[in-house]
Amino acid sequence: METWQKQLQASITSPGILTRRFGVDPRPLEEVVAKYPMRVPAYYLSLIKEVGDPIWKQAVPDLLEIQDSVCLYDPLEEENQSPVPNLVHRYPDRVLFLVSSECAMYCRFCTRKRKVGGENMRVTSETISAGIDYISQNPQIRDVIVSGGDPLLLSDEKLDSILTRLRAIPHVQIIRIGTRVPVVLPMRITLNLVRMLRKHHPLFINTHFNHPDEITEQSSKACARLADAGIPLGNQTVLMRGINDDPLVMKSLMQKLLAIRVRPYYIYQADLVQGTDHFRTSVEEGLEVIRALRGHTSGMAVPAFVIDAPGGGGKIPLLPEYLQSLGAEVILKNYLGETYSYVNAASKAEKELIRKVVNDNG
Repeated sequence: METWQKQLQASITSPGILTRRFGVDPRPLEEVVAKYPMRVPAYYLSLIKEVGDPIWKQAVPDLLEIQDSVCLYDPLEEENQSPVPNLVHRYPDRVLFLVSSECAMYCRFCTRKRKVGGENMRVTSETISAGIDYISQNPQIRDVIVSGGDPLLLSDEKLDSILTRLRAIPHVQIIRIGTRVPVVLPMRITLNLVRMLRKHHPLFINTHFNHPDEITEQSSKACARLADAGIPLGNQTVLMRGINDDPLVMKSLMQKLLAIRVRPYYIYQADLVQGTDHFRTSVEEGLEVIRALRGHTSGMAVPAFVIDAPGGGGKIPLLPEYLQSLGAEVILKNYLGETYSYVNAASKAEKELIRKVVNDNG
């Protein structure tokens, strides 16, 4: 059986191969690849059914990437929230720790499109040590999200070393790994990798399925190996035009994720990332997707719909207007649009006031 390393080495990194396989003229795309690198593993390429389908759009460069004048270089202000290179400290008790500059596939919608896979992102033993030192010196940090690039492109030994050093920090309670490997290169989830990961519990993995066609026998097996090792799996989906903005497609994806023991976690409104404007939907369309999920499928299949606020404001949840009014009587609207009322309880302050008045009056 071909190893995952050989699969990765055989990935398509130039548009030229598209001519032979799909009859597409690659020449216009060379300019795109010169700015934003291309890498598509043979496995993921095999999932494409036709030019322009949801798998194609996520993997194959598009001239629209270099015609985008709307979006921003670093919309989430990650660089300004990095006290040391490759570590983002946005929330008080957790950090994003970037330990790899490469991905198994360079997704065309990537939020770090500006630097992943290019010269603008350098991960070295020095930057990793600086990140670990920063975490160890800040006792409020209890949760570390290990990301990149993709951490699972590191060797088992190198990743084990990083996780071991993090686990040695007394105030680090939770380690999370963000990876798209189970989706685009599932053969990377080897038995040896899983044996290593299970040493570092409590360990969580968030992966990144965007379309039902990405849930295959191979990706399901990869997720099963991780789940069987006691690793809780979550999924972060980006809402994208022409990929999953159809409510029926999104519902199918969420239900299939649960069937392979992956809990839907977030649906992201697409970030304002330079080179990705053609993927963005309206916020109203995102809310329609949530309306089509809530009440129409298991609550476990309904993730939070969020905008990661431009300027580094963090994730802000969005919900359809189920709460109509709030007071002594709470007016609610359910998933069918029917209206209901709920008699509200007095607040703690109101109860204390009533108790005081009663006591004062004997």
